[in-house]
Formats: sequence, C-alpha cells, structure tokens
Amino acid sequence: MADSDALSANASASSGPDLSALAAITAAVQAGAGLPEVLRAAGRALDASLILIDRSGSILAVAARSPADERSLMRDSDDVESVDLKVADATVGHLRMRTRERPADQSVMSLVSTLIASEVERVRAPERASEEAATAFLRAVLRGQIGDRDDLLARAKELGTDLSAGAAVVVVRARPRNPTEDDWRRRLLTVAARGARSIAPGAIAAPAEDDARTVLIVIPDGDGDSARRVSAAILRELESGLGGFQLAIGRSRRVTDARELQRAGDEATLSANVAEGEPEAELAFEATGTYQLLLPYMSNPGELRRFYNDTVRPLVAYDEQYETDLLGTLATFLDCDANVNATAARLITHRHTVRYRFERVRELTGLDVQSTDGREKLSLGLKAMRVLGIAAPRGPATEPGAEGGRVPR
Repeated sequence: MADSDALSANASASSGPDLSALAAITAAVQAGAGLPEVLRAAGRALDASLILIDRSGSILAVAARSPADERSLMRDSDDVESVDLKVADATVGHLRMRTRERPADQSVMSLVSTLIASEVERVRAPERASEEAATAFLRAVLRGQIGDRDDLLARAKELGTDLSAGAAVVVVRARPRNPTEDDWRRRLLTVAARGARSIAPGAIAAPAEDDARTVLIVIPDGDGDSARRVSAAILRELESGLGGFQLAIGRSRRVTDARELQRAGDEATLSANVAEGEPEAELAFEATGTYQLLLPYMSNPGELRRFYNDTVRPLVAYDEQYETDLLGTLATFLDCDANVNATAARLITHRHTVRYRFERVRELTGLDVQSTDGREKLSLGLKAMRVLGIAAPRGPATEPGAEGGRVPR
C-alpha cells in the first residue's frame, strides 16, 4: 500500500511543473540566450503554453505546442490567463498563459513572471534609449533647431538613416470610434513605424509632442516617390492592425535639403488635418488645393485662430451645446455651390430647415451665407478650422423649429 502511494505521488509530481526548469530560466538569462529560450524554459517550469507580448502589443516570443495552440492563446477564453509583467510599478509587457494539467503554483508563477519581466526590461532598454534619441532628433528637426546641414545629416546617420539625397515627412493620426484599450497610442506608433520601414528602412518615427494620437515620421526619399509608397503601406498596416479607428494620413512634398524638413512637417500636418474631414484617409500636400495658401500660418497659427474665432467658432460652440449641425449644414451648402435645394437633398432634409439653420448662422456669426462676402469669410473660417486640426462636433439637428422641415411663421 505504501509503495502504491509512493508511485501515485511520483506520478502526480511528474505531471506537474518542472521545477528544475527554474534553473534553466536563470541560465538562459545569465547567458543572454534571448527571450524565446527564456520563455521555453518558463513554459517547462509552469507546465504551460505561453505567449510573451510587449507593452505595445507586439509578440516577443512564443512557447506553444503548435500553431493552433498559439492561435488559441490569443483568444479570450476561460482557460487563458493574462499576467501583467512589471518592473517596479511600470508594466513592461504581458504574458498569456494556458496551463496543461493543473493551475500554476503561485509562488513559482510570481518568480517566473519576475524573471521574465526583468529580462524584457533588459533586452528592450537599448531599444527604448534609441527611441528616445530618435524622438529628440525628429522633434529638433521639425522645429528647425538644427541649422547646420552637415550636423543634421551626421546625426541622422547615427540613427541609421541617410537624408542626403532627399527626405519627406508623413503625419499619421488616429481617433478611436469607440472606447478602446489605454495603450492603443503606443500600438499606433509601432504599427505606423513598421509600415514606414517596410518601404523606407531608415524611417524615423515618434509621437507628436502635443498630441499622443499623432505620429510624425521622417523618411529618406531619394526618388520622390517614397513618401507616397510609405503612406500607402502605413494605411494598409493600420487598417489590418488597428481596427475601429478613424485614420488620417498626410504627406509632404519631397525636400532636397534636409534643413527644409520643418516646412515639410508643416505641409504633412496641414494635409493630415484636412484629411480628417475628407472621405479619403490619405492626402498629399499637392492635393490640398487652396488650403496651401494657409501653410505660412502653420508655424505661427495665432492669426489663423483669430480668424476662426471671428467666423465659425460660435457655430462650433452652438453645435456642441445643443447637438445641432449648423457647421455641417454650412459645409454641405458650400460643397453644393451655395444651392439650397441640393444641400437639402444631400442632407435628406427640407429646404426650409436648411434656411432656418442659415438664419441661426447669421444670428450667431453676423455673416449671411446669401452674400458673397459672408460665404467667403465662412468658407475661410472652415478652412482655418481644419488647418488648425479642430474636430467638428457631430450631432442631430434638433434645434427648435427644425422638426420635419417645419419652421415658425
């Protein structure tokens, strides 16, 4: 009986975690064997299938029995556990895990996750330092803070890119259509940079300093076509890897002197701002039409903002407060060559409703859409708004008197 119990105990132990694999994890870390080997040792220690994901959502390593096992680990099912990997209070990644025979011992789990988190931090630290250097360089270039051409080109080469034959700037912006996870901005940067480097390996990407929803990318462009191909590649990557977002991609013209990248950055930003109001998500500066006349105001937008405040800003405030669409009606009217009937047809509303809204526009702005001067000022106000990157409020037309096209007499 005692021998039977011993055999049973041994069998149970053999089906559990391989605790000796803890030594293998340590050995892999000490030898610098890489995250895949560390994760395989961790899988043996926990008797589990594992996927290691960094904080941007990129898969760093997999320890699974088969491709099917790997795919199932990425699905949110009851038998898949997600473990945050932390160093101090900072999350450096996540571990997706499915145990094979029994739940993982918590003390072993804690030790293994700490070892993996430390190795992720060690391996990724040089990359983050490189990212910080790239970000500092890109922002200095787009501010025009590096005036010496040779110095600019030399610093670019230190970061692995050659801008001597020409360059361009691409601006990528994403807005979530629905509530989403907190780290989507980091994923936006990762996916956009991956798309850019698939065409231009020396592309430098960084988040915009004042808007985490925006990514700035400087690309070497010796042939004058790289910016177009990069924009298309980024759009493909984002549509497949970052679903549920409204995308806007703007690209500049090619510059032959890298010291002109500040102007190229303004061109790409203007293009991205205009693209946010267009059906197409991707827009070249050459295709922005009369918006190009407002480019000089990009570096110092104070006058542009004053003109916006004096024209369409009261409409934005009114639409936001009352969930109306005066601004959208005005934009549609201008697109329809100031034709009220065409505007009503496009908005699927009655022409009297359109006229009622224009009365409200006149009351709020002092500008009459029926006059040439009023239309010109309101049109320029809308352009100023888009160049400044101010999003239009959206809402149903619920102002009094607009119901079913009925207006007060």
